Amino acid sequence: MVVSRLPATIRRFLNNIMARNRKYQSAAIRFGPALKAFLLCLLIGGSGVGYVWQKNEIYHLGQQIKKRELRLAALVDENEKLSKTLAMIRSPRELEKRLQDLGLIRPLESNIWRLPEPGRDLPRLGRDRQYAAEDRSRQAIP
Repeated sequence: MVVSRLPATIRRFLNNIMARNRKYQSAAIRFGPALKAFLLCLLIGGSGVGYVWQKNEIYHLGQQIKKRELRLAALVDENEKLSKTLAMIRSPRELEKRLQDLGLIRPLESNIWRLPEPGRDLPRLGRDRQYAAEDRSRQAIP
């Protein structure tokens, strides 16, 4: 509707009504655009804060991973050193040396008793047999 083509009295009446409508508009209508702008700024600001927090967490996790990898490498090196030391301590040459330091000598062959191990194929005696307990609950009812 074009207001400029209407007679002057009708134009004044319409302008008066439109001015009154603007004056008595509800607060929700007047603050709607401001609320939308605030929410948009809040969304953008929240996204920015979330992005920075995420990058900070990634950095800290990277530092933790690096520290633990260094600790793992140190433990692996220490484990290798201890394995070498254990192998050296268990070697026959080192054992003989420690025995000589303690003043011990190798026993004579006549002092060593060699016992044969029993074979698996030998039959067992009757008293060595083991039986399972009889299950009375499974017996047939006559």
